[in-house]
Amino acid sequence: MKRRIGWLMIIVLYIAGIGCLATPTYAEETSAEQANGASPLGFTYKVIQPENQQNYEVGYFDLRMTPGQQQTVEIQLTNEGEEPLDIAVSLNGTKTNGNGVIEYGPSPIDNDKSLKYDFSDLVKAPETVTVPGKSMVPLQLEITMPEATYDGVISGGIQLKKVVDEEARKKQSGVINEYAFMVGMILTETDTVVEPNLELNEVYAGLSNYRNSIFVNFSNVEAAYLENLTMEVQIMTKDSDTVLYDTKKANMRVAPNSMVDFAVSMNGEKMVPGEYRAKVVGTSGERKWEWEEGFTITDEDADKYNKQDVELTQEEGINWLLVGGIAGGMLIIAVIIFFIVHIIRKQKETKKKALRKQRKAKRK
Repeated sequence: MKRRIGWLMIIVLYIAGIGCLATPTYAEETSAEQANGASPLGFTYKVIQPENQQNYEVGYFDLRMTPGQQQTVEIQLTNEGEEPLDIAVSLNGTKTNGNGVIEYGPSPIDNDKSLKYDFSDLVKAPETVTVPGKSMVPLQLEITMPEATYDGVISGGIQLKKVVDEEARKKQSGVINEYAFMVGMILTETDTVVEPNLELNEVYAGLSNYRNSIFVNFSNVEAAYLENLTMEVQIMTKDSDTVLYDTKKANMRVAPNSMVDFAVSMNGEKMVPGEYRAKVVGTSGERKWEWEEGFTITDEDADKYNKQDVELTQEEGINWLLVGGIAGGMLIIAVIIFFIVHIIRKQKETKKKALRKQRKAKRK
């Protein structure tokens, strides 16, 4: 009997253990870029500033050019190791991400329609440079300015990154951090002051980090950097002033002639089809931009994004799968306990009957 009860207790503990292991877990991969320091990459760089460098105190190119000018500038690449090193070179125009951070590296963000001259069309460089061990090799950048006079800033970045052995990478497991050096370049032709200016493009529903959001897409349509921008957005239905979702972000920077997809989180709520409007206010110093824009969330959009929202997916899993499993486990445990109690009671009754028979036998 003791052995039978012991096995029943083991089954109970096993079911409880399954309930603990059923909790879902998630892992995130991260990457990093480093602008200074050479230890993660195995090489260093040095910007050789030419005579038309405007500011010699900075570590990037700040060049005063003329219409149609062609010029070659140089970055010295030094291999610190014994073995030859292949360095990948990427030329990129400046973009602005949804957090108001300017990106100088490769980016999936589209060029804004106001961009007249793309940095990567004006500046050319080899895609890769091989640097022998314990040696220095110059990376030459060929600049060709437009023939027409240009007021404002043309800006971009030169990314320097160690070429990775893809076969070796496939064999690695876990989180893989990748590092790159980034060298900025600013090209100007005149002293004419160009003021940045914002224009609203559209408001639409979508996903930000796999969570339901409303996006306010706006652009800096001038060839000048916009500093210290604060964005405030309120989302409400078409015929109501009740604010459903809102957000505010300060200290944003916007690159010249670049667009921004500014996200307003829906705070884990389901997306509901309907007619909505957004009140948008942007401020920078004494300048202010205000818009009010209507937008529609269709049945198809709501259904699609609700299925992809990770918070809603997790909630659904907890509400039905996990809760159902726990309830089922508790029911099984209750049934097992019932049988244990029933067996113990039956055992006691059997013992009592045996004692009664013994007493009757002694009396006879």
